[in-house]
Amino acid sequence: MKHWNTPVLEVIESLGTSAREGLAPDEVARRLAKTGPNAYRQAKGESLASQVLRQFKDVSNIILLVAAALSFALAAREGSGFLEPLVIVAIIVLNMVLAVTQERGAERALEALADLNSPTCLVLRGGSRIEIDTADVVPGDVLVLKTGDLVAADARLVEATGLAVDESSLTGESEAAEKDASALPEEDAAIGDRSNMVFSGCLVTAGNATAVVTATGMETEMGRIAGYLNETQRMQTPLQLRLVRVVRAISAVALAAAAILLATGLQQGEEFWAMVLAAVSLAVAAVPETLQLIVTLSLTQGVHNMVGKHALIRKLPAVETLGSVSVICSDKTGTLTQNRMSIRRMWAAAPYLPVSVPVAVDGAVEGVAELDLLHKLALASNAAIEPDGEGGSRIVGDATETAIVRLLTEGGETREQLLAERPRVGEVPFSSARKMMTSVHELPQGGYLVLTKGAFDRLPFAPAPAEELARRQEAHDSFAADALRVIALGSRVVEELPASGDLEELERDLTFEGIVGIIDPPRPEARDAIETARRAGIHTVMITGDHAATAAAIARQIGLIGEKGSVVTGKQLAAMSDEELVANVRAYSVYARVSPEDKIRIVEAWQEQGEVVSMTGDGVNDAPALKAADVGVAMGAAGTEVAKAAADMILTDDNFATIVDAVREGRNVFSNIRRTVYFLISCNLSEIVVMLGAQLAGWGTALTPVMLLLINVLGDGIPGLCLAKDTSDERIMRRKPIGRTESFFSQLVVRATLQQTVAFAAVGLLAFWLGCFVEIPGAVAAGLGVGQTMCFFVVALSSVLHVFTVRSRGSVFTRAVSDNMPLVWSAVAMAAVFSLLVLAEPVGRVFGMVGLGWERWALSVALAVVPTLVAEVFKLWENRHETWLYRSRLVRHQSMGEE
Repeated sequence: MKHWNTPVLEVIESLGTSAREGLAPDEVARRLAKTGPNAYRQAKGESLASQVLRQFKDVSNIILLVAAALSFALAAREGSGFLEPLVIVAIIVLNMVLAVTQERGAERALEALADLNSPTCLVLRGGSRIEIDTADVVPGDVLVLKTGDLVAADARLVEATGLAVDESSLTGESEAAEKDASALPEEDAAIGDRSNMVFSGCLVTAGNATAVVTATGMETEMGRIAGYLNETQRMQTPLQLRLVRVVRAISAVALAAAAILLATGLQQGEEFWAMVLAAVSLAVAAVPETLQLIVTLSLTQGVHNMVGKHALIRKLPAVETLGSVSVICSDKTGTLTQNRMSIRRMWAAAPYLPVSVPVAVDGAVEGVAELDLLHKLALASNAAIEPDGEGGSRIVGDATETAIVRLLTEGGETREQLLAERPRVGEVPFSSARKMMTSVHELPQGGYLVLTKGAFDRLPFAPAPAEELARRQEAHDSFAADALRVIALGSRVVEELPASGDLEELERDLTFEGIVGIIDPPRPEARDAIETARRAGIHTVMITGDHAATAAAIARQIGLIGEKGSVVTGKQLAAMSDEELVANVRAYSVYARVSPEDKIRIVEAWQEQGEVVSMTGDGVNDAPALKAADVGVAMGAAGTEVAKAAADMILTDDNFATIVDAVREGRNVFSNIRRTVYFLISCNLSEIVVMLGAQLAGWGTALTPVMLLLINVLGDGIPGLCLAKDTSDERIMRRKPIGRTESFFSQLVVRATLQQTVAFAAVGLLAFWLGCFVEIPGAVAAGLGVGQTMCFFVVALSSVLHVFTVRSRGSVFTRAVSDNMPLVWSAVAMAAVFSLLVLAEPVGRVFGMVGLGWERWALSVALAVVPTLVAEVFKLWENRHETWLYRSRLVRHQSMGEE
């Protein structure tokens, strides 16, 4: 049964209840046992053990575990050499601890935002009104509602007087919905159009009513939305996809190199376990042990930076994903708008006033006639100022009346002051049937002032000349064209009140005072943020449950669409197949009157187009789409707890512009991770080539496993960690977003990686050969130990210097040293550590090295600088080549234009 499309008596009968008596206590117990408590099922939180185990799904951690196991086995067999496996295990543990603590820390911060209040409600049971916990409400209960109540469950109205309900968290409409118990909406009416229903979790802003409960818990509209959250499957983030591809490529290279090495060694008659040790060494060389650690710290640095910009990240990968965002699907109410109805325009009906001039400017009212109109509107309102419990105050009441009182207060006046001069002596409450309300005030000089406000076409004005009527209609139509909600005010002065006490008799022959236009205004920063996003190649889409005219007006004000831009409604969307929506989704920027299911379809349609989608919102109706999006962004202050739980990022200041700042930070993080990958892959590939090349040449093992670990952890890892603190310039927000499937490696990066790998391997092998076989007068005698130590120092120092090469496509001298001082100091410190290992023989002996002496140390330093010089030459050539190509294309385009 569709309760909104069925007469109320049939609904009551079908639920087996009584509108006058409610349910009997024993019947309540039976129904509660059947339906369960009126509460949403909470998703089970992830345990610490589960979070830890999830870290071992990462391929790089698996490779490291295998390498650690083999290394432990070999160390046990040899009876020594346990340093290597212990270092590998320490790296795995550090990766895991950083990832888990960051996620759990974000969850704790989220819990601190939660509102733990458990509201109660008033119901009829056994003919008596009793207050109960909302969890004890069952279908068939009769709710008693009044202004300020939270609706406990979905219910069909039985009786209602002037009832208005704020349903913005469910439908996205900023204006309170007026309710009518006698209405019978269409069978396919949207939630926002079911005027004879009230819904769980929504706030009664005016009037009173009784309603029979039709659904509780997960069966309510709110519960149904919460249920979607458990069904929505999230795609892997772009970062996860890219890292998986990188690690798989590294694994393939490692396996191939290990197989070649093992086969070659056995063919040369080497001992089996010795070759297994060499294969493990290659695995250690191939796997960049610090990659996951550096990525995690880069993301953590991004999280830290975003906290300072009012963005709370719940899951680490969301930081990088923000940098890849190409579409922002945004809710309107509370996200692009302020979720605070405000007076936008006023027109007092004085003969000398123009029709369409806005007079409410910066919280002040210009003009005597307009100020008088505002005073009278405030007298005819019931909104009141109350303490907010935090030392401040808030305006409570109907959204329209709240807007009136707010504008009055911003001008330095209060409604109480006005009432002191003209006290209210009577009122005819607002009703959705009459579309107006009346208040009566005693005048100081005697008599009574009657003020009636409401719909422009429903107020009983006194007859007026046709010219005057035309002026009024022109003003109304001008306001309506801007999607403003128009409130008209009429007045009359009477000597005495009706003897019958029926104040409705006064609602006639009203003098037209004027009109006001009210709307939920856009956030001041929204327009600039959307323009910044557009320059960054990001398409912004508005998705709202509000009316099409209102959505279009806001979209035009913030520059989302032009004057001729169209709006797609929920009905039009429902008529499209998924295939049609995917094919045409790029043509639409504004969706109105949509359901939660529609929001998911829109998000998934963009994802089908290969876009990385961010969804922003604050209501329960946004939660399923927040979870389905690549990055779900919830509002921290105005957002519901369901929305926050579904999101990846929470804006603590509810500022749309913060999303764009977060995208900028995400792009910077991606840029740093890409530099890190380029940096580590170049170093690790060169180590593989050095190991394999020396073995194939018959020279022996160029680097021991411990040496490789020292290079990877100290030479690559420590400076690499400082890359997380690098910052990109503003040009980063003037390029297109990185595609979902785009690799870390562009053609330029691939060329640079191969070029650097060759340079590193060449100097490493040359250093090994010089140390093993070439005698230098006055220097330490050649030998395998000397060769390994020289190779270690050259590869390690060249890796340290390489961190400066990867920071920019330009010369290393184009970046100021002060840009990232931790990077400089870490590089200096590692160079000093490596020098100490090869110059101080007692220290180096611990790690299987021999003293080089100053002669071989100086030669090694000279060799280590060579890859940086090679990189500088290649950069110079490529930059000049790109400049030449750009100028050639420019000249060609200009000549074509002349022709």
